Amino acid sequence: MQTIFRGKHFITLQEWTKEEIDTLLDVSFDLKRDFAMGKPTPYLKYKTIFLMFFEQSTRTRNSMEAGIAQLGGHANYLDTGTMQITHGESAKDTAIILSRFGHGIACRNCFWGIGNKYLREMAAWSTVPVINLQCDMYHPMQALADLMTIKGKVGDMRHLKVSIIWAYATTHKKPISVPVSQVLLFPRYGMDVTLAFPEGYDLPDSIIEQAKQNAQKYGGSVRITHNMDEAYTDADVVIPKNWGSWVKNPDTKVVDDLLEANRSWKCTREKMALASKDVMYMHALPADRGNEVEDSVIDGPHSIVYDEAENRLHTAKAVMTLTMGGK
Repeated sequence: MQTIFRGKHFITLQEWTKEEIDTLLDVSFDLKRDFAMGKPTPYLKYKTIFLMFFEQSTRTRNSMEAGIAQLGGHANYLDTGTMQITHGESAKDTAIILSRFGHGIACRNCFWGIGNKYLREMAAWSTVPVINLQCDMYHPMQALADLMTIKGKVGDMRHLKVSIIWAYATTHKKPISVPVSQVLLFPRYGMDVTLAFPEGYDLPDSIIEQAKQNAQKYGGSVRITHNMDEAYTDADVVIPKNWGSWVKNPDTKVVDDLLEANRSWKCTREKMALASKDVMYMHALPADRGNEVEDSVIDGPHSIVYDEAENRLHTAKAVMTLTMGGK
């Protein structure tokens, strides 16, 4: 088991070894058991983390705030619209100062072509760990919680058939960071991953190549299809979720002809009937109910979305405990 994490940045799980991720999972499950028993976990007593948000958040913000409180520390929530960033202050200056004030910096910046670069600039200058709360390319916190959820339900994840499926939504042009992080991570645990989407919603070629390399190394597989039924058929886990056409079309317009041409990409009871009889439905939330998924599915017996959301708390605590405290 890897035990040296103190000060390590958490930008993408691709930059963490499988042994390190195994430790994150072990600590997450330990913290979840302690939470269930009401056992105090004051591992980050009197420590402060700064939570910088360029966008809205429900699960991410609250899992981090509740998590650090349960660890004995304190979170400063920073709406970047009220910071000197709005007057042009650089990521470098922000990181240097905040890292002198506290013990960790967490940031969500999903602007296409900007977010990941911003986080990496902060990490280059920060003297404390920088934690990615979602950027334009990666969402490691969500992928880790998803992995924990699947492991908690099935145990051995090798050759589990997992389908990451694009779904129609109109709420906003969503980042590609969730499917990118999932398709990179799941094959490292031997899962057989199907990535399904309409043409035009491709993920970066470099990501797919990395995912296939991960699969080859760890015994999983990655395949791509543009056929929705093929992705649902015999799947053990389905993750139907929208993401934007950023790779092919960086325009910020939400509804366009390509989106409307694919209204049929929706998770329904009929689609779920194609999958394994014990199939699990997952979604990072918030779901665009009625568009991405029928209520009968997300509220049905195959849905594990609330367990998945709860695990955001325990994985967040594990990341903070190991990077901000630890050895």
